[in-house]
Amino acid sequence: MTVEVDCTPEEARRFLGLPDVAPLHAAMLERMQAQVAEMTASPEAMLAAWTRMAQPGWMGDAMGALFKSATKPSTENKP
Repeated sequence: MTVEVDCTPEEARRFLGLPDVAPLHAAMLERMQAQVAEMTASPEAMLAAWTRMAQPGWMGDAMGALFKSATKPSTENKP
């Protein structure tokens, strides 16, 4: 048995009851573009961003914090 559905991504999103994230996407894109414009307008800001990323362990620290927060036991619904 084969079922073929012809619909747009917007129609599929609505049918599945998924939220419309287009406004959030637009806001985040605008914010990122403003940050890039600010960074490229100032060589000092660009150098500061690069040096933060060049520090040893910055990615490991970020990933460690992410995993630590994800593995914390939930205290909700406990007596």
